[in-house]
Amino acid sequence: MASMNSINLTILHTSDIHGHLYPTDYRGPSDKPLGLAKLSRLIQKERSLSTNMLLIDNGDLLQGTPLMYHYAKFNRQGLHPAARALNALGYDAAVLGNHEFNYGQDLLRQAISDSDCPWLSANIVNKADGKPAFGKPYRIFELPQGVRIALLGLTTHFIPNWEEPNHIEGLSFIDALDAAQYWVDKIRYTEQPDAVILSYHGGFERDPLTGEATEPLTGENQGYAICETIEGVDILLTGHQHRLLNGEINGVVITQPGSAGQAIAKVELEFQATPEGGWRLSGKSSSLLLVDEGDQADEDFLSLFAEDERQTQHWLDQPIGRTEGDLSIPDPFTARQADHAFTEMINRIQMEVTGAELSLAAIFTNEARGFGEVITMRDVVSNYIYPNTLKVVRMRGSDIRDMLEQTARYFEVNETGDRLGIAPSYLEPKPQHFNYDMWEGIDYTLDISKPVGHRVVRLERHGAPLEPEASFDVVMNSYRAGGGGNFDMLKEAPVVREIPTDMTEILADYISRAGVIQATCNHNWKVVY
Repeated sequence: MASMNSINLTILHTSDIHGHLYPTDYRGPSDKPLGLAKLSRLIQKERSLSTNMLLIDNGDLLQGTPLMYHYAKFNRQGLHPAARALNALGYDAAVLGNHEFNYGQDLLRQAISDSDCPWLSANIVNKADGKPAFGKPYRIFELPQGVRIALLGLTTHFIPNWEEPNHIEGLSFIDALDAAQYWVDKIRYTEQPDAVILSYHGGFERDPLTGEATEPLTGENQGYAICETIEGVDILLTGHQHRLLNGEINGVVITQPGSAGQAIAKVELEFQATPEGGWRLSGKSSSLLLVDEGDQADEDFLSLFAEDERQTQHWLDQPIGRTEGDLSIPDPFTARQADHAFTEMINRIQMEVTGAELSLAAIFTNEARGFGEVITMRDVVSNYIYPNTLKVVRMRGSDIRDMLEQTARYFEVNETGDRLGIAPSYLEPKPQHFNYDMWEGIDYTLDISKPVGHRVVRLERHGAPLEPEASFDVVMNSYRAGGGGNFDMLKEAPVVREIPTDMTEILADYISRAGVIQATCNHNWKVVY
């Protein structure tokens, strides 16, 4: 308990809300343990218990639900829903995430302008002058008793590997680790705060407990390096990986509160008065507050979005077409082991709208269920959950083989060789089913009993082996075309055509025009073991 000689501060931290204001995933009328409306209750409770509190969002707020998509594409009336949420809950600051750019800078800047709190990112700067592009890089909070808290915002600098170039035009993304070093030193010297909080929309490249590398050191996630190499950081709030984490690395308290509003992270700081009349940080701890199944949503909070939600639900339930044949996905794992009518449909649509010779597509999550007899917009956005556009990339046959070898890393077999499973790296630290591609336009077999890098045992086109030096135009989503998912062979590949329309719109338009979608499957590929 605080006294005349001590002061306590509670920090609440959300991240990767991905537009989940309501407790639903929009796939059905369910009340799920997620969303800001349920976190609102936890926030209110913590406020009632805390004399001093800061509420911080760590990014990826603007994208991820049909409500946010509908607002961005069709509505744009009133304050941005994300800003309404930040304002209603009394956030003190927000940090930019990579998905903040998915709908372009105009909408992002509107959300920032509509918000009462500042949006921070020290390492996203203007190309023209090198200054932070979205307001201040950090903010100083001074508690009534004189304690000074510095909050520095940083964003994974890997965004150019994923984002549409026109969405990040005029911006540069400085290495987050380098920016952390510069700004923490500057803040400590010029502001002399009593504590430094670094809110980083990025995660950990190493296991927080063992320090063992858990992913290629691409720079996408640098949380562990920040804790190990940057002096002067007291608290590191993280996100991006959708993990539930709290603990300590090298004396730095860390948190990460999952995704979609399933939890909120809580950090508690204690400051003791010094003989010189200042304050020193004397204690710090972290915990995770999870939403329970029985928690009720804050109806007052939801009332702020009632009309947006009504319009979204009406839009989602409009029939846009029907199917003949089976386009359902009862089991995504099975559907990833051989050519499937649903992925063939996606690939054929991609090829038709772009004119590409080859196509690749993924079943993004294990919640994808394909299409039933009647297709609605809800079906489209439930299966195609990302705001990707399409790019046609010119590739050599050898690069296609390399891509298939990378894709084949998704699977592993047990020691006795009689059971197929998913490689742990595609499940932890977060599921990456979206990094397993299925192709149309080529015939291939992946043998998972073979060593990694030697699993493509058949690769043909029109009955003949694919020539290594032959050139092909391949259509894929914009995330993959930028090399996302460790497909490095794509980073320098020439882009010969771009379709700037969101893929969900492409699918909806195609289905609406066709009226009836026939389920076909030519069985051009399979996985064996």
